[in-house]
Amino acid sequence: MTSAGLDGRAAVGGDEAAQGAGRRLSSDERRRQIIEAALAVFGARGYEGATTDEVARAAGVSQPYVVRLFGSKENLFLAAIDDALGQMLAGFRAALADTDAERDPDITEEKAAAKRIGQAYVDLIEVRGLHQTLAHAYLLGSHPVIGAAARQGFATVWRFFRDEMGLGPDEARLFMAEGMLISTMIGLRIVDDYGSDPQITELFRSCFPTELPHVLEVLPRGTDRF
Repeated sequence: MTSAGLDGRAAVGGDEAAQGAGRRLSSDERRRQIIEAALAVFGARGYEGATTDEVARAAGVSQPYVVRLFGSKENLFLAAIDDALGQMLAGFRAALADTDAERDPDITEEKAAAKRIGQAYVDLIEVRGLHQTLAHAYLLGSHPVIGAAARQGFATVWRFFRDEMGLGPDEARLFMAEGMLISTMIGLRIVDDYGSDPQITELFRSCFPTELPHVLEVLPRGTDRF
């Protein structure tokens, strides 16, 4: 898993591995570790519910160290939003550029690219808290600082679909709508009802027709801390 794990200890493990190799993490590596922990904590708790102390514990560092690096919880959340959007757009652009990928000969390159980008979005479920952190940000439109950053990020994703991917307005809208549906499913931790609720089972099979076993494995559960 690429982010802080179910109990927030993945980043600590990274520190231990570095020390076991005879070195301490650099400041950039430590910052990366804190951002990953922040995504996990903000994704699970939201901006209002999370604390810098909880992020520090998940990252395996002291709370004063987090404040020294980022200054405030607001700045840390902004950094987490920026990182989440950066990872998402990097994944989309890599998928769009991967024209050598094997594809169904019966579909056009445009549809093949759309499938690759959709897969890139699903693959990001492995980054614990990424989708949920963005979803929380999109609910903070009235916040004078976070709201502006969230709106700018949302518009940037729209421009990617329109300008870089070349989708029409209706196609871009459907793409973003499906992404928001998946984010909602992750945030609800509705995976717990897969297999027992026929409607939820049908929804999962519709959203993840080819990667369902992997998705079921990596989605956060209701009992997971993060």
